[in-house]
Amino acid sequence: QVHVVESGGGLVQPGGSLRLSCAASGNIFRINVMKWFRQAPGNQRELVALITSDGGTHYTDSVKGRFTISRDIAKKTAYLQMNTLELEDTAVYYCVAEVAGKDYWGQGTQVTVSS
Repeated sequence: QVHVVESGGGLVQPGGSLRLSCAASGNIFRINVMKWFRQAPGNQRELVALITSDGGTHYTDSVKGRFTISRDIAKKTAYLQMNTLELEDTAVYYCVAEVAGKDYWGQGTQVTVSS
């Protein structure tokens, strides 16, 4: 069994920053890819960023240059540093850990950007 827990969400003004954390635990030999998704009310869930086991990264266009994904392999933890936040970044952010070909989702953390 694998558990994924996100933290670090909250309320922030436009232009502000937040750092999300994602901790995986349980029966894990290796996490291949860690991903961050988000879902805003009325919208489909979208992939925000991912990081592979060798450090390769991918970002959706709307967050390039503002968000940075990183990971600590030993701690089985991933981070999403979000800078210059915009109103459109408001969403529930979900972390996914891919272990042995299976995706394990966290419960999500709310990020609200509002003045």
